Formats: sequence, C-alpha cells, structure tokens
Amino acid sequence: MTLHSLPVRTDVPARSSAGKPPGPGRRPLWRGRAGRQHHAGPLAYLLLGLMTVLSLFPLYWTMVAASTDNTRVSQTPPPFLPGPNLFSNLSRAWDEAAMGKAMLNSLIVAGTIALSTVMFATLAGFAFAKLRFKGRQALLTLAIGTMLVPPQLGVVPLFMLMSDLGWSQQLPAVIFPTLVSAVGVFFMRQYLAEALPDELVEAGRVDGAHSLRIFWSIVLPVARPAMAVLFMITFVHAWNDFFWPFVVLDMTNPTVPVALTQLSAGYVRDQSLIMAGALLGTLPLLLMFVVFGRQIVSGIMTGAVKG
Repeated sequence: MTLHSLPVRTDVPARSSAGKPPGPGRRPLWRGRAGRQHHAGPLAYLLLGLMTVLSLFPLYWTMVAASTDNTRVSQTPPPFLPGPNLFSNLSRAWDEAAMGKAMLNSLIVAGTIALSTVMFATLAGFAFAKLRFKGRQALLTLAIGTMLVPPQLGVVPLFMLMSDLGWSQQLPAVIFPTLVSAVGVFFMRQYLAEALPDELVEAGRVDGAHSLRIFWSIVLPVARPAMAVLFMITFVHAWNDFFWPFVVLDMTNPTVPVALTQLSAGYVRDQSLIMAGALLGTLPLLLMFVVFGRQIVSGIMTGAVKG
C-alpha cells in the first residue's frame, strides 16, 4: 500500500499555529493587528502644535521687527504685533542694499551649485555604490575625510587661485569651488546602495547597456527622491552662505547675505531695516518650499516605501 492510496480524514477540524481549532469567535493568529490604523492622541497634537509655534516664531518675529521702527524694536518689552511700516521698510531695504541684483546673483549661484552638486554627487554615488573598481574604498574614505578639514584653512590658497584665474569679485569664484560636495556624494552613495537593487544593474548589463546608459535609464529614476532632497538642502545652503562670498565678492556684485551687511553699516544700526532685508532674503526660499514642498515630501515617501 502506498501513501497515495491511504484515506484522508476530513472530519478533523483544522488547527491554528497555536494548536487550537479556529472557532467562530477566534481569529487566526497571522491576521493579528495588520491594517489597523493608529490615531494620534491629544498629547501628540499638543506637542506638534508646540513645535510648529516654536519653528514659526523666528519668522513671525522677523516680520514684526520689520514692520516697526528702530525705536519701537529697542523698547522693553518688545512689540509682539505687526506695525504699519512693513512695506516702507521693505522698500528702503530693497533700495539701500541693491537687493534686486543680489537676489539675481544668489539665484544664479545657488541654482548652479545645487544642479551641479546633484548631478556629480549622483554620478559619484552610483560609482561608489554599484561599480567595482580598484581603489574604490580608498577614494570613498578620502572623500569622506575631506569633511573633517575646516573650510577656513583653504581660504587663502583658494583666494590666490581665484585671483590668478582672474575671477576675483566675480560669481565664478563662488560657484566653481563648490560644484560638488563630499556630503552629497556620501548621501547619494548611501541611498543608492539601499534603494538600487543589483539585479537592475545586472539586467542592464545583460541587455548591452553601458554605464552611462544604465545611469540615465535606471539610476536616475530610482535616485529621484534623494536628488530632490539634496537639491533643496544644497540650494538653501548656497543661498545662505556668507563667509566665502564675503571674502571673494564686493558690494558692487554681491549675493543676498553679502548685501545685507550693507544695511548694518553705520554708527547706529537700524534693526527694523536689517530685519526687513532679512525678510526679503528669506521670501524666495519660502516660495520655493511652498511650490515644490509637496513634490519633495511625496518623493521622499515614495523612495522610503520602495526602499
């Protein structure tokens, strides 16, 4: 008699993993709490509201200080409600600091640096994450090691190099030294190492695609969420950078942070005027986040789910 010819009993109830039959009032253990939605309690909403207020208060205080005069800002206690001088102070700051030219220069500098950093960092991150070549680990260690060097140590030789190239007091002197960053390379390398499966790269190799073709057709779609985040971070950092543009540029061709120093010149500083200039310099960043914030956040969440 073989095993296939033995009769099979159908009157024995099926048993769950715990050894008990699943009765009418018992759910299988594998279903558990899957799919249950967790709702935030009052304490969570209270903490979120408190963090939101603390995060928005500096921006609100900047607007309040920019809408009053210098005497009112210096009083104790300071004002906590907007005043009537907002647009007049904004107009004064726009004219005295040449904010139109400064914003155009900052847009050129920050946009160019952000685009180049995203492209070069993605290329280097793909090479360090998925390509196999001699010295890969040593080069990655060297790139990460550059983050330990204070940028102030390279100011003098970098300024001499820009002067020899004839770029002193010009925007290329600000753009070219920061076309790529070690932080961006490391960030993209870590993202692609987790989000890009090796099977996709091997499939491209089997189809006869070279490395640049694989990068364009496979890597870029996968790396899009991380590229959006890196672009935002790099753009904001380049827009707010003060030290190196202040060293290599002058007031005839400034970026926004350099132009704002002109508002603080003089024996008595007009704090309301300085705050008005700071508000003007912050508005483009707020506008960019309002326009592209939803796409960036959705891209982050998509990448997190796929990863």
